[in-house]
Order: sequence, then structure tokens, then C-alpha cells
Amino acid sequence: MAYNDFRMDSHWLPFTPNRSFRKEPRVFVAADGMHFTTHDGRQVIDGISSLWCVGAGHNRKTINDAIKKQVDTLDYATAFNASNDQAFLAAEKIAAMAPGDLNKVLFCNSGSEAADTSLKVALAYHRSRGEGHRNVFIGRERGYHGVGFGGMSVGGIPANRKVYGTALLPRVDHMRFIHDPANPYIHNEEPVSQEDWLAELETRILPLHDPSNVAAIIVEPVAGSAGWYVPPKGYLKRLREICDKHGILLIFDEVITGFGRMGTNFGADFYGVVPDMLNFAKCVTNGVIPLGGVICRDKLYDAMMKTEAPEHVIEFFHGYTYSGHPVACAAAVATLDTYQKEGLFPRAGEMGKVLGDAFHSTLKGLPNVIGIRSLGLAAAVELASIPRLPGKRAYDIFIDCFKRGALVRPAGDVVVIAPPYIVEKSHIDTLVNTLADSIRRNA
Repeated sequence: MAYNDFRMDSHWLPFTPNRSFRKEPRVFVAADGMHFTTHDGRQVIDGISSLWCVGAGHNRKTINDAIKKQVDTLDYATAFNASNDQAFLAAEKIAAMAPGDLNKVLFCNSGSEAADTSLKVALAYHRSRGEGHRNVFIGRERGYHGVGFGGMSVGGIPANRKVYGTALLPRVDHMRFIHDPANPYIHNEEPVSQEDWLAELETRILPLHDPSNVAAIIVEPVAGSAGWYVPPKGYLKRLREICDKHGILLIFDEVITGFGRMGTNFGADFYGVVPDMLNFAKCVTNGVIPLGGVICRDKLYDAMMKTEAPEHVIEFFHGYTYSGHPVACAAAVATLDTYQKEGLFPRAGEMGKVLGDAFHSTLKGLPNVIGIRSLGLAAAVELASIPRLPGKRAYDIFIDCFKRGALVRPAGDVVVIAPPYIVEKSHIDTLVNTLADSIRRNA
């Protein structure tokens, strides 16, 4: 399809500078394996799993066939007071992959909905135990938990908050960010820091609100949307201990780290920490059809089922029209089977080392490079900001790479590469060399 075969007047693009886009449209019309085809017939390598979603690569026949079969069998069924067979199959498979006693799956449609769902579960759980006063949430600076009002409230990226500040949740606080400038180069290992990154949580934030009023703390195991910032060694384990000490629920937002990006089922497995809730989306269906959810520990479900209300009364007043959509759940079952049969999670872990090696050997020392971070199958290069134009250098590099056939992701003054798990060394070499050349051109 040529550019002049369609008009752009009706489509308002999300998280996109629309004025810039209209001057130089970037429109995909097909995809297969590691590559997109653009509206003008070019091949572009997918260096970001198309927003962290496409773990198994594009146009996978096993997933496509499962979707086609499901549409012909059961296209949709209500999720309220009924369900469908695929939702039960998907929930069972997901729960079996989760660590510890994370056994109860609440389905939704996106990571944003998963964040808001997990916050509501936290409030309802504490209320069911007679601790309804626990209504304070704690997030982290530069954390990202989607664009629902709950997720934005606990999130800590300023641009996502500044326009909507008057409508955000009132009883929310934020821990300090996890990046240590003393560790600008992180290469496939957890950084060791001399600072106590949770001291403020224990000495200021919790005493300020009283720990007995705090419902939950929510964090990404790795801060993905901010630019792949890796927590210092031991950080998440200590955070778990603090939550246990004060009866606070710990929520891991694993929309990005879940389903293989770290070379394990979840970031929780990589770090050896079991949260009370685990939010997921993206790679669960290979990005083909929207699906998200929250995996809850048994104790949360059990507490809400212990009610004196009559059995016809709903225990948790929450849900979405498309919760557990049969076609989305069929896609999830096929996707997770594909990951397992092809060994794509451990493969992601191995290829992550190749990606990290390439980043550090190729990009370190280039103009304006002030940091490189690699862990799992993702790597980020941090760039010095242009005075009074934050984010412009990374955005210009993104545009330049796209023109040369490589899709990378700008995040502020950071450029991230996080390819599908099927990536080969030749693809990594192409992506990293294209990025290196662009950094030089945009010096």
C-alpha cells in the first residue's frame, strides 16, 4: 500500500509527536519474523519487539492458527456470571508458570488495566480483613504503571502526571529512583551500590504515613519504560522484607519483564523474590491480541472468599467487558506453548549476553554516551541531553535509525534495544552498528 492510498486526518496517534509524524509518516503494512514492511516497501528490523510485546517474532503460524480456530468456534462470551473454556486454560497455564503461591489470575486487557486492577485488589483485600484504613500506595520515581488514573498516581514519570495532577489518587507517595550515577555502565549483572536506596522508605515515607495505613508498594523489577534501569543487588529482596515486616502488599509490575525478557518466566524468578501480586500483559499473547492480568497469591483470594454475605453477592466488584476474552486467551495458550516448545525464554537469556556484549564493545566511548545498561534481552544507551532540548538527541537517533532500516526506542535521553527472542547475532550486529553510526551522526 502506498502512502497516498490512505489519509491520516482521522487518526490521533498515542504517545507520538503527531505534528512531526505527519511530516514523515512511519506506517507498517506487514511483518514477518524479525522484520516489518513499511508503506513504501522498505524492510525495517524490529529492534524493540514492537513495544516489548513480540517475544516469538512476527507472523507465527501456531498463534495465528489458534486465533482463527477460536474465532470460528467461540468468538466472544460474557465474562460476567459466565466464562469460557479458553480463559480457564490460559489462567491455569499462567498460574503454573508463576512463582510461589501466585495461583489466582484476574484477566483484563492491558498493562494499564492490570495496574489499576492490582491497586483495587489491594484495597479490597485489606478491607476484607478489617483493615480498610490501609489506603496509602507507594510507587517509585520514574516508575511506569500505565495510563489509568491509578497507574499514573503510583507511577513516577513526570510527563505522564503533570497534565492530570488534580485527578490523581491523593494518598500516594514515591520512593527514590534506583539509578546510581556511580554505576553508569552495567553489563549483564546486578550492580552493586554503596548507597542505601531504601533508607528513605524506612526513615521518612513509612513513618510519615504510618506503615499500618499503607496498602501496597508497586515497582517494576527493572524500570523498563524509563530506559531499562536495573536495581542494585539485593534491593528487591530487602523491599520484600520491609513489606513483610509491616503487612504491606508488594506488587511487581511485570508487563515488560514478564514472559521471558529476563531469560526466566518472570523478573520475580530472576531476582528470587515472590510478590503478592504480579501484573502482566504484552508478551503473553506475543502482542497479537490485547490481554493483561494480575496473578494473585492464594491468601488474597481466600480472604475475599471468607465473607458472611450470601453466596449470590459478588465478592470483588470489578471487571471488564473483555476480561478473559476467548480469542485473546486462545492466543495466550498458543503463545506460551510456542515459547516452551522452542525454548525461547532461556534463548532470550543467552542472546541477552550477546546484545550486552555488542552494546558495551561498540557504543562505549562514542560521542555523548554517558552510560550503558544491559541485563536480560534488553540494553540501553544513555546520552547527554542537548541543553534546553531534553529528549531531542534520542528522538533524532530514533528517526535516523528508522530511515536506515532499524526500529529502536527513544525514552527521554535513552535509546533502548529489546528485540524478539528469536533474534540472531547478525540481527544484533545490524541493530547495534546502525545505532552506533547514528550516534556519531547526531553528535
